[in-house]
Amino acid sequence: MNTRTPALLITGALLAATTACGAQSLDAAGNDAEQPAAEVVLDEAPAEEKAAGVINAITPDKELAAKVPASVKSGGLKVVSSIGYPPMELWASDGKTAIGFDPALARAIARKLGVKYTLTDEEFNSQIPGVLTGRYDFVISSMTDNAERQAKITFVDYVKAGSGMLVKKGNAAGIAGPADLCGKTVSVVDNGSSLELAEKYDAECASGGKQALNILKFPGDTEAMLQVINGRAQATVTDYVVAAYKAADPKVEVEAIALEGTESPWGIGMKPDNTALIDSVKGALDSLIKSGEYGKLLAAWNLDKLAVQSAVVNGGK
Repeated sequence: MNTRTPALLITGALLAATTACGAQSLDAAGNDAEQPAAEVVLDEAPAEEKAAGVINAITPDKELAAKVPASVKSGGLKVVSSIGYPPMELWASDGKTAIGFDPALARAIARKLGVKYTLTDEEFNSQIPGVLTGRYDFVISSMTDNAERQAKITFVDYVKAGSGMLVKKGNAAGIAGPADLCGKTVSVVDNGSSLELAEKYDAECASGGKQALNILKFPGDTEAMLQVINGRAQATVTDYVVAAYKAADPKVEVEAIALEGTESPWGIGMKPDNTALIDSVKGALDSLIKSGEYGKLLAAWNLDKLAVQSAVVNGGK
């Protein structure tokens, strides 16, 4: 769904190691009373992260931390995402630190579970295979929770969002909704929910006796959007929160159009048999929701409308 660059490891724990305020003392499982408590240096969010103050104030929930899988306790929470999909995922000004709502929530979950955190930027189509092979503990990448993906991974749903379109400023093509895409060229991210929607609209055009869509597929959202800017495509289908974020930038010169009735949950994806981790992530998200910290993370990125009331497992259809 985003621009793909070579995998880049962002180790938030290294940032935290330079400051004492990131250290939290947790009792190590199975320790004798005479043994010292394990010192875990938690991830500190960078200054450019809009929710940094909220994240850095989160302290571990000892009950949840005690149930975290041993591999995560020892190796930290290994997260995969795709950077370049603002406001959900983007690079800070240093070009190597991930910020945005998805990295913010991943950091918050790690802190709630009392573990370190690393995030790898990976091409969208490689994320689920990376989770299934154990390279990553979970994927958080604006990924729609649907039945097809549930056949491979298990989701803990963390927001609910709809789709939208981007058209060039002025909308010379006169696109107001899906029916106006018939006979037009539309750019999408390959293998994402935007492709599914474009194919759905193409079928509707065919059934109505209208011209088909010319669908251009790209590995990342930025490439798909560029086709609209350079005039190769009349529209690109994406998530509405991303479309609105990009349309708010006067330098981009695009307009956002909401696609009504497309709301669906986005999930944190994990290996189905890793039930201990699924329970830990669900517990951490529920704790963040109950404490109000989750709402503050959303508000920091102006995403209040995406809020869910509880952490649901595989809520997508």
